[in-house]
Amino acid sequence: MTPRACPPAPPVDPTADPDEELARLATAMGHPARIRILRFLLDRRECFAGAIVDHLPLAQSTVSQHLKVLREAGLIRGEVDGLHICYCADEERIRRVGELLDDMVPLAAGDAR
Repeated sequence: MTPRACPPAPPVDPTADPDEELARLATAMGHPARIRILRFLLDRRECFAGAIVDHLPLAQSTVSQHLKVLREAGLIRGEVDGLHICYCADEERIRRVGELLDDMVPLAAGDAR
């Protein structure tokens, strides 16, 4: 399957509670295989289907479960392309994880807000 451009991401909910949002995203990222999937998709910046399974030393069903968790958290998007699902990392959502963590740095440094 030939890679192609990722579809646009849905907007982030500006009314979401930041602590709940970070907890949900961190939970979805809480497995090394999911981090590997995100890195793989971010590195390619294109939409891939079967290549994800080829990249990881895991069974198809295990990869599918990890993809489901990442998709439900909004960290990746999946789009049906014939008989395959084409996956892309949601770069905006991944940047949001960094923003949410950055908000905690002053607290960790003892800086008052």
